Amino acid sequence: MSVASQPYRPSAPIVPELAAGIAIFSETDGRVFLLHQADEDRWCLPKGHVDPGESLESAALREVREETGFERVVIEGELHEVAYRFYSPRKDANVHKSVVYYRGRTAEREARLEPIFDRADWFDLPEAIRRVRFPTDRSVLEAAERK
Repeated sequence: MSVASQPYRPSAPIVPELAAGIAIFSETDGRVFLLHQADEDRWCLPKGHVDPGESLESAALREVREETGFERVVIEGELHEVAYRFYSPRKDANVHKSVVYYRGRTAEREARLEPIFDRADWFDLPEAIRRVRFPTDRSVLEAAERK
């Protein structure tokens, strides 16, 4: 397990975090975009923290731009909210993280990845559901499958 994410420690203090992300679908073939995080060897959806005073939608779009380089993503509505907790050695605290995901679409195909990601790809939805490691990511993609 990476230094950034370790099992929850019941005796440690807890801090809340709010994040937003987008399950991005291709306008041309309906595939969903996943990022591969190198240090944890896992596929995931683009997401990140919400800055003070920032809306959830603005944060989701900003994080997509930062992580993927996609500039023309259209949000189609709120998709799913997840919550989970983990221990952060950097903060010396447990983190209780809530993430609001949106469904989005784009015609863009080629990503410009943030350095923490070593690759990315477009997958049909059943394959994307199989690729993601965490049940929270799977629940977001399953929510997209139902819509």
